[in-house]
Amino acid sequence: MIARNRVRVSGVDDGRPMVFAHGLGCDQEMWRLVAPHFAVDHRVVLFDHVGSGRSDLSAYDPVKYASLDGYAADVVEICRELGLDDVVFVGHSVSAMMGVLAAARAPNLFGALVMVGPNPRYVDDGDYTGGFSREDIAALLESLDSNHLGWSAEMAPVIMGNPDRPELTAELTNSFCRTDPEIARQFARVTFLSDNRADLPGVRVPTLVLQCSDDAIAPEVVGRYVHEQVPDSVLTRLAATGHCPHLSAPEETTAAIRAFLG
Repeated sequence: MIARNRVRVSGVDDGRPMVFAHGLGCDQEMWRLVAPHFAVDHRVVLFDHVGSGRSDLSAYDPVKYASLDGYAADVVEICRELGLDDVVFVGHSVSAMMGVLAAARAPNLFGALVMVGPNPRYVDDGDYTGGFSREDIAALLESLDSNHLGWSAEMAPVIMGNPDRPELTAELTNSFCRTDPEIARQFARVTFLSDNRADLPGVRVPTLVLQCSDDAIAPEVVGRYVHEQVPDSVLTRLAATGHCPHLSAPEETTAAIRAFLG
């Protein structure tokens, strides 16, 4: 498990554990500007989802990872292997929903959830706005199928949302391009076709919803929906724009999480 997910532990041994989970096409390096700030008084755990970053690609099972439950099971396994409890799970994007599923699977392990740019269903559905039409998602997945590198170059600036900072877009593009194309295709399908709305009311731990300004992947209406569905959650709107505030605005992101945990 440690090698499978390239698990790395730092910080204070007896500090409250914080597990940071990355989003689609990314890896644990995306947390490098935020996680160290918590290592001063927490036990910080970083990892790569199987199929991402420098995880063990041979451990990728298309059946297991055909739904977010497979990834949630890995999160629980990592926490148990490390002997963690009262975990603060910090999940970016699709990993926010993995945190919801992991907490439902092993409620005794988790003490709080931090959702950074969560979206429980990306596809619009009746009165629900997810940010994408069915046609949008079909075109997005078709583009990924036909041209992985082209899709990466096209989607990265949309996701990052900071056109005045091309170095951030370049980092995300490069991260996408490093991902195995077959795995990227399946992970994208699992992400963009998932529907975890029904799981939100079952959350039983204190939860922070971090909502960015002008986020094309998780619009403000979605953040508000998640906040309304998760009992006793806190919604914090960031000045940061785009979908990756841990890269574009790490100080603001860190401060918001600190305030919540305070």
